Amino acid sequence: MTAQRADTGPITVLICDDQQLVRAGFRLILDLEDVVEVVGEAADGVECLRLTAELRPHVVLMDVRMPRLDGIEATRRLVAAGSSSRVLMLTTFDLDELVYAAMAAGASGFLLKDVPREQLVAAIRMVARGESILAPALTRRLIERFVAAPAPASGTVPASLAELSERELEVFGLLARGRSNAEIAQALFLGEATVKTHVARILAKLDLRDRVQAVVLGYECGYLRPGDRT
Repeated sequence: MTAQRADTGPITVLICDDQQLVRAGFRLILDLEDVVEVVGEAADGVECLRLTAELRPHVVLMDVRMPRLDGIEATRRLVAAGSSSRVLMLTTFDLDELVYAAMAAGASGFLLKDVPREQLVAAIRMVARGESILAPALTRRLIERFVAAPAPASGTVPASLAELSERELEVFGLLARGRSNAEIAQALFLGEATVKTHVARILAKLDLRDRVQAVVLGYECGYLRPGDRT
């Protein structure tokens, strides 16, 4: 199943939240943006799955806590079904457990509902382009709390990363630290186009949905540790 490319027209968005006033508020904000088109609303995860399959939006604005099926499980099922729709998780709960669960489920971004309008729109644009977004403060606490696994012994590479070349491992290490393509290019003295190619190959080899998943894998497998610096 493929969604319309976001660069051929408005970015289509499905709003999933169990509170009607919240959905109306997001719609009001997004209707002011020429580049965004709200194509539907869902009140729970079950309805979200149905409408995502029917409408194939570029981006799903997903609440975490909803009746019948929560946003994290709905995201997990969308990813398992091969949906091309990207999930941007929104919540009022600033809880590390939810951030980690959303990332592991396959969400491409995680923002709090009080995010300024311009940041919300910017996040939708980024996610629609296939990029990922996570509030820096959430990333920092996430890493500190959930990924305190020991690093592999010097000179060894976790089995999950064994398919990567030496250069790809260098790129992966920076990618997993949340570095942009431009920052990776500068650090490794490469062109951005070359870095983009490396990133695409890494995600394909490791069967990762996006850059957020690379962060999760990098720390979960012990390749990176909290406090690592480049």
